[in-house]
Amino acid sequence: MKQPIRNIAILAHVDAGKTTLSERILFAAGEIHRPGRVEDGLATMDYMPEEKERGITIESGVAHFEWKNTWFNFIDTPGHVDFGAEVDMALTAVEGAVLVVSAASGVETQTLASFRKLRESRVRTILFVNKLDNPDYSLDETLINIEETLGVRPVLMSVPQFKNGKMCAMLDVLSQSRLVHSESGAEVLDDGWESDAGAAEERALLKKYYDEAVEFASNFDDEILSLALENKPVPPKMLLRGLKALAASDEYVICYAGSALEGFGIRSLVTALSFFLPEVPTFVKNELGQVVRLRHFRGVGEISLFRSHVDLLRRDWPAGFEFSRLKANMLLPVDEIRSGDIYAMVSPFETELGQVIWLDGRRETRDESAAGNAAPSISENYLPLLQTRVECVRTEDYAHVERSLSVLARMDPSFRVQKDDGGFWYLHTVGEVQLDVLLARLKREFGCEVRAGSPEVRWQERLCREVGPAENTFQIGPHKMAISISASPLEGDAHDIRLSAEFMEKAPLEILAGVRSALLESTEVGVLGKGPLVGVRFEVHRFEWTEGALPPMIKKCCADAVAKLVKPADVQLYEPVMELSLECPVNFAGLVTGDIQARDGKVKEIEGDGKTHFLKADVPLRKIFGYATGVRSISKGTALYSMKLLGYRPATV
Repeated sequence: MKQPIRNIAILAHVDAGKTTLSERILFAAGEIHRPGRVEDGLATMDYMPEEKERGITIESGVAHFEWKNTWFNFIDTPGHVDFGAEVDMALTAVEGAVLVVSAASGVETQTLASFRKLRESRVRTILFVNKLDNPDYSLDETLINIEETLGVRPVLMSVPQFKNGKMCAMLDVLSQSRLVHSESGAEVLDDGWESDAGAAEERALLKKYYDEAVEFASNFDDEILSLALENKPVPPKMLLRGLKALAASDEYVICYAGSALEGFGIRSLVTALSFFLPEVPTFVKNELGQVVRLRHFRGVGEISLFRSHVDLLRRDWPAGFEFSRLKANMLLPVDEIRSGDIYAMVSPFETELGQVIWLDGRRETRDESAAGNAAPSISENYLPLLQTRVECVRTEDYAHVERSLSVLARMDPSFRVQKDDGGFWYLHTVGEVQLDVLLARLKREFGCEVRAGSPEVRWQERLCREVGPAENTFQIGPHKMAISISASPLEGDAHDIRLSAEFMEKAPLEILAGVRSALLESTEVGVLGKGPLVGVRFEVHRFEWTEGALPPMIKKCCADAVAKLVKPADVQLYEPVMELSLECPVNFAGLVTGDIQARDGKVKEIEGDGKTHFLKADVPLRKIFGYATGVRSISKGTALYSMKLLGYRPATV
């Protein structure tokens, strides 16, 4: 019988304890001898220097472990908003997830965003309420907060116990048992607990939560409902069956509690992962598998994080392929691959994110594949709001830097590179942290010495009026091109390109495609250099060419035509506006609110519970550069915030 496989991701808001929980799970499974601490830079999953320095997860770390004869592929995802694309990519490779909620802060902005992503991706989710080692943090209040904010009823399956204000044990609801620490720090069953003082109170507490679980599960299992109505006991195996059905619903969520830092609640949680998460799906016959992430290791080169769709021994692997286990930054060779399992793959060709590879060597994009479990393009969900000019320190390094930037852009779907004819590049990033990390990796992993300017807000340029037609002619040697083009404003951010009937009738497909591509590419540069030109319809009235003309000539001819056609006076700048969600202790409310208003922010919501101050505000992105440092200083490091793009408005500067 094949060993069951479970693919899981761990998600959370920043500082909820996600990576610490990951370390504890690996420790409980015997994969590491002691759990590394994030604050010491010793976390197993955070192996990049940038992760150790910042104390945050940047790349989705991958590890593997066995638990009760189940094989787990385990992905620790970033919590920082700049690396949301990493989370999205991880969710394409898993069927289940643990969403960590900090009892210190409750459901935060990224917690809510992560939960929505999980629901949209149909990834089965188990909650873990963390940081309950502090007796001042209330489990009951956190559960109420979860139900009110996430809109689901948490079904609690483990309960922490305290002695002299310190967590000392966990009660497991399903097994009706008590777990304590052994001398090594591992959680073990407390066999003699029922004779201890206070055992009657703990048994009553276990019965209370067991009965609640029976009540909830009875909505999904007729046999449990029948026994419950007759006031008869429901055995654990039957309750487990009902809870499996409950876990698949949208109204409830299985919930565990404990402390990742102290190592309580881990054993019950991992056992639940084998109980309540779905099996890997059945894949299309003759598919080798799908690329779910790209990585670059210095000395190794590019590897693909790859989900296998087939069982194959080494002797049957397609020529040129090698597969390994990826454990943090280590590659461990394997002799077989199994369907549903996740590996590091070295291939004889360049792969792309989401690409399905067939046993006969064919490659398909996610949209072309018949796999049926594919997700939409992730790059479409992330708008790069910053642009930074980068140039080589040494001219002779130009080709190497260009190749390295191309690799980084392929690895991260939320990062884009725009080449300028002046011999430099614009890096388009979601945020400042992402930019800093990319520049550090460019030097460390690829050995590139570059000079980077200050990041600038990436505005939008919009056409104000109809313009044209404009004529442009371009010639190199015997090859000549000529174009006549006009443009008009278009609602929204889309582009429309209309070609004359005569041109479409006589031009071959490669010329038609080249003109379309060149015009779209010219909009990325914009007219003022502040951002892309959006909401524009181009109409090509005439296009002439000589046989043998090369694609770069088409690009140059069209780009020069657009530059002649649209002048600075023809466009209006629109700036990005962010929605800022913030919470801080109430004694810092006035300082924090005043700082936001000084940044031209408009406060639109204010709430509070007497201890914590909550607000939402709309703030121009150009006014909120360096906000992390500013708000940390004002609030003495106590404020938590997140931002998302609200939209664009006409610029006033």
